[in-house]
Amino acid sequence: MSDPSLLNEYDPTLPETFDSVHATFADLRARCPVAHSTQFDGFWALARYEDVVDVLRDSDMYITSVRNVVPGSSTTGRRPPLHLNPPEHTPYRRAIDRALSAGRVASLLPATQRIAHELAASLVALGEADLVEHFSAILPVRLFGEWLGLSEQQTDHLAKTSRAYIRAWEAFDKPGVVVAGEGLASLARELIEQRRVQPLDPTIDPTSSLLAERDADGKPFPDVLLAGCVRQVLVVGLVAPPILMGSIAVHLSRDPELQQQLRADRSLIPDAVEEFVRLYTPYRGFARTAREDVTIRGRNIPKDEPIALLYASANRDEAVFPEPDKFILRRPNINQHIAYGRGPHMCAGVPLARQLLRVSLDALLDKTRHFELAGEVRMSGMPEVGPLYVPLLMRPAA
Repeated sequence: MSDPSLLNEYDPTLPETFDSVHATFADLRARCPVAHSTQFDGFWALARYEDVVDVLRDSDMYITSVRNVVPGSSTTGRRPPLHLNPPEHTPYRRAIDRALSAGRVASLLPATQRIAHELAASLVALGEADLVEHFSAILPVRLFGEWLGLSEQQTDHLAKTSRAYIRAWEAFDKPGVVVAGEGLASLARELIEQRRVQPLDPTIDPTSSLLAERDADGKPFPDVLLAGCVRQVLVVGLVAPPILMGSIAVHLSRDPELQQQLRADRSLIPDAVEEFVRLYTPYRGFARTAREDVTIRGRNIPKDEPIALLYASANRDEAVFPEPDKFILRRPNINQHIAYGRGPHMCAGVPLARQLLRVSLDALLDKTRHFELAGEVRMSGMPEVGPLYVPLLMRPAA
């Protein structure tokens, strides 16, 4: 029998198009749902919904503290709560959740709408431009600046550094990741020191909430983990929204009837966004490792070997979602999608993400009477999946 460590059954480094990546996932689900890859120092990939959900739900067996993403980097330090297992992760998560209450998210809506409509107007005025560069990559940064209480200078620093960080990841440029990561870490340390001197309401400000929280022993968080957590908060919501908005724009460019339907009836946007999130889940690299050797669908996976959870494949699993490649408004079982994860590490910012996506789409539709692709998109690499460059030709609203 061949050595699994030599098998390259899934190669995420091959060139991908907007459609080919999902054809690859469909092939994996049918032919090799538990696949081994020799890329990125070797990892396993789970393509089916049932297997991904089983791993996410069993946080005792499948942990994040060894590897939590593929490809991984050991150069950026430990960042709670993602890099910790329960129960160690729980106080960090509690502190973040406190600053993401329904009331806090609602309080950010006016700012989100203002920023989105400003950016959409500037984008459409260009006539032809990249949606990501001019709109969808800027909006989350400015929103996070509002949520985190950053100064204009700090928000500009976050914008530049987070873009450099994301580009370095996409290029598998480890030295670049280190440099940009340190830029984010320095901003995190600066923010912590500011809030120590002048704390804000912990139900509003995530940094103040983390400073007010205590671990299981009743002690403040260690400085290194506190800084790691704030750094994680700074970047975690800035990666997926630009890619997902790019995918939505591609889909609507290809389906002008749906584009016009949503433009004419904005009440459909929340349901449409949820189906878009299922169709174009921007993650394929979140990972776990098993505490001991495990067998999944007859494949023996040694402990501590990275297991990538292909969320984007799971959310198009035919066994769960009929006609999985089709956009179905108000899909009956849409709440089963796992774009935001499951279990203790489920995305803390789900309400904020939904609000951001809905407002983004509304603003883009509001400022245009039509838009379409003006060229080929460029795709991201693992750990994300989706377009990083979406050239649009836009006709402004009358």
